[in-house]
Amino acid sequence: MQMVKKIFILLFVAWFALLFFMPKQELYYKLEKELAKQGVEVNEESIDEGVFSLTLHNASVYVKGIKVATVEKVSFFTLLFYTKAQIDNLVLDDSLKSMAPQHTDKAVLTHTLFSVLNVSIHAEGSFGLVDGDADLKERTLRLDFIEPKEIDSIKSQLKKDEKGWYYETSF
Repeated sequence: MQMVKKIFILLFVAWFALLFFMPKQELYYKLEKELAKQGVEVNEESIDEGVFSLTLHNASVYVKGIKVATVEKVSFFTLLFYTKAQIDNLVLDDSLKSMAPQHTDKAVLTHTLFSVLNVSIHAEGSFGLVDGDADLKERTLRLDFIEPKEIDSIKSQLKKDEKGWYYETSF
């Protein structure tokens, strides 16, 4: 029994050390390089690194040189088997009003090791509440508008079923 206890303690210490010494900023810069290959550039004002997290402050998002959004704060939190990205105060450019809601107060994306090919999405904003998920294997995205508020500008892109309004696309 003592041997099993020691093995679990050793695994826990190794897991914590991996998280503590993980080069979070370097991983973020690698992500930036991969996004740059797709024409997406993220310029942040500052980066804060925590034990389990990385936070970007006042980020601007450019696609092919055109500014499309500003974000007050983006937080990444990971325990390796559970990862959460939280986006606070996302404001899209005025030119994208007809394509997507202009203001999102909070969006949370979660990924777990138990569901490797799915990313859960929850968002709140001027459009109301949205829950959905992205299926990475099938490359589909479905967002269900739970409590729709101001969706008139994007209603042409939404579909309706017995549960209410939803947005569905593939990528």
